[in-house]
Amino acid sequence: MSQPPNLHKQSDEIDLIELFRTLWMKKRLIIFVTLAVTLAAAAYAFLTPPVYRAQASIMPPTLSDIAGFNLARNKDIGLEPFKIDDVYRVFTRNLQSDQSKRRFYSEVYLPSLTDDQKKASRDTLYKKFLERVAIAGPTNSQPDRFVLNIEGSDPIEAAQWAELYIKNVEQQSIKEMLSNAQSEIDVRGRNLMQQIETLRYSAKVRREDRMMQLKEALKVAQTIGLQNPPMIAGQMNDQLSAIMEGNLTYMRGAKALKAEIDALAQRASDDPFVPELRNLQEQHALYASLRIQPERVAVYRLDGTFETPDEPIKPKKSLILILGIVLGLVLGSFAALIQVISNNSRSSGKTAGNTV
Repeated sequence: MSQPPNLHKQSDEIDLIELFRTLWMKKRLIIFVTLAVTLAAAAYAFLTPPVYRAQASIMPPTLSDIAGFNLARNKDIGLEPFKIDDVYRVFTRNLQSDQSKRRFYSEVYLPSLTDDQKKASRDTLYKKFLERVAIAGPTNSQPDRFVLNIEGSDPIEAAQWAELYIKNVEQQSIKEMLSNAQSEIDVRGRNLMQQIETLRYSAKVRREDRMMQLKEALKVAQTIGLQNPPMIAGQMNDQLSAIMEGNLTYMRGAKALKAEIDALAQRASDDPFVPELRNLQEQHALYASLRIQPERVAVYRLDGTFETPDEPIKPKKSLILILGIVLGLVLGSFAALIQVISNNSRSSGKTAGNTV
């Protein structure tokens, strides 16, 4: 027959009471283990060097911050103005790039180490550096916000490193933006200059062709003895001019032909005779005069200031002490139960031996 439920409940209560009595009898052992673990936790909490974290929150620049990049840039001259996303994308890419981290590692982190610390392998040193420098990306609530975290045992040094890292990335990003903008201006300028040179060359070739045509017409006019254009009754000057072109150019007469040949030969420049050339020269002069002032631009906006942390992020002393006490109680109780079970086993073995 199975025991009634009340007997099971009474048995469980008896077992729990017996357990508490057993633990109470071993309270000295439990207290000793708890104190030992708590002291070990306290030693770790108070002897471990504190670690501080400096933070820098970064946001996109404003329109006024990037206005310097858009100096004289507009669709009319073929240069699209830079947008905030265009500029901020360059900065955030450099912020997270391994190149920026390695530059900071070489220029700032390594010189701060002692000679003994530098004896470790390069990979080990770089891994330790990456443990101190972290960049948190944007979140759903703040899609444009990046956070730079730099950890260190010295709060002042951590804050200085955070500011220095941002400044280095800023300088690199501005340099890249200026290079991109200037490269685009230079490409436009070279294209315009190439068009100008092409027009000048074409005008020179057309002038030389015209001189050859006039020289041939001059030979014809001289051969037939035509010095002046003939007068044809009933024809207007405009009509005569139209007739005296092409194969009939010699009808202009030797004097007129020779005068035009001399004028073409003595022409110093063909520029005034190329209508579209001046517009291209004006555009080229505009591109050549474009200059960006880097001191008036910004590629990011700092959300707050560079502040020196005043509380370490680890070790968390209170949490470590609480965990030490809890772990000590658990280990002490476990040790007490093992001791009781061991004693009972020995007692049972002795009783069985005496009975035999």
